[in-house]
Amino acid sequence: MLTAERRPLVLQCYSVPMYAPYALLPDDSRGRRYPEPPHPYRSDFQRDRDRVVHSRAFRRLENKTQVFTYRGSDHFRNRLTHTIEVTQIARTVASALRLNSDLVETLALVHDIGHPPFGHAGEQALDREMRTFADMFDHNLHALRIVEHFELRYPEFRGLNLTFEVREGIIKHSRDWSAAEFPELGEYLLDQRPPLEAQLIDLTDEIAYNVADLDDGVESGIISIETIREHLPSFERIWLEVEQRYPDALPKLKLSECLRRILDRMVSDLIHASGHRIRAARINRSREVRAYPERLIGLSAEGDAERRATKAFLHAYLYDSLVLSSDRARLENLISQLFRFWLAHPEELPQSYQDQLPDEKPERIVCDYSAGMTDNFIIREYERVAGEAFGIRHSVFGQDAASVTKS
Repeated sequence: MLTAERRPLVLQCYSVPMYAPYALLPDDSRGRRYPEPPHPYRSDFQRDRDRVVHSRAFRRLENKTQVFTYRGSDHFRNRLTHTIEVTQIARTVASALRLNSDLVETLALVHDIGHPPFGHAGEQALDREMRTFADMFDHNLHALRIVEHFELRYPEFRGLNLTFEVREGIIKHSRDWSAAEFPELGEYLLDQRPPLEAQLIDLTDEIAYNVADLDDGVESGIISIETIREHLPSFERIWLEVEQRYPDALPKLKLSECLRRILDRMVSDLIHASGHRIRAARINRSREVRAYPERLIGLSAEGDAERRATKAFLHAYLYDSLVLSSDRARLENLISQLFRFWLAHPEELPQSYQDQLPDEKPERIVCDYSAGMTDNFIIREYERVAGEAFGIRHSVFGQDAASVTKS
């Protein structure tokens, strides 16, 4: 155990990272909505990271769909494992570009906490229901509501009281917003670009899930290595290289090596192409990043073409496959049925949500309640409300579970 006399020596061991001049420095932060005294050995962004990790919304990611809802393999990604993979890639890119890795890590960890149950099926269903009220559902906006309002952990304030830059990155990492269309977001500098640390999250997210979904797609049996080789030329080139070097390796090991090389190549491309853009734009301060007319983090033309081709392949052969699309339709219907039930019977909502009815639109309250659920919880609610078992609870994509489960 450290003695009181030795603790100051430990604190002196913390070194100041060597940031690039265009990185967002800790002292550049606009701070928190509710001022707090500084921590003795953690930066504000490190504290934000820890608050995200200890939040209830972050823990729920473990039981939220990434691609496969009813999994025939324990190795398929869920929202939590995907988030960890994105964070690892994002920190690698941040380190190579000498960005603020603490801010990047926090943004990567928080980027998916606003996703509803059942992945994009859940988002589409909730957005469709909200559109009937001239409103919308967006998982990034919902993530902002989570960290600002729904997480209750501190007696001094509501929410997590994250720094401005983290809250800004939550909504701006993947898109720009119109101040005229979304005046309620006006405090987030909608006429400016986000810092480089926020800009890289969207691309590291896509790199992570493109590679992971090829892996999980083959594991599921929905797509095959042969199909990928036939329709994705960039994969075929790497497969031939791997096959030449490891001719006797098992196909699953060749696939793993191919995916490892693809990931390395895409991350390397992102680092080099982004560094070139930053240098060409002569960016020397983080405020210059905000004023620049376009985002500076991006892939090369060749890398972006490969990204788009991979994404198109995954849509054609995995996401829009009969197996997944039929499952997605059933899940969207489940969410829509429950949404309409709670709207018609608000007395069935938990008391904490009923208490909000005098001050908030009922459709927004129902949307918030639905979006916060895990896959398992919303199925239990459906079975409770409908009085019947939802048909896919004990099956995997309409097949007998035992027939597709893999060791």
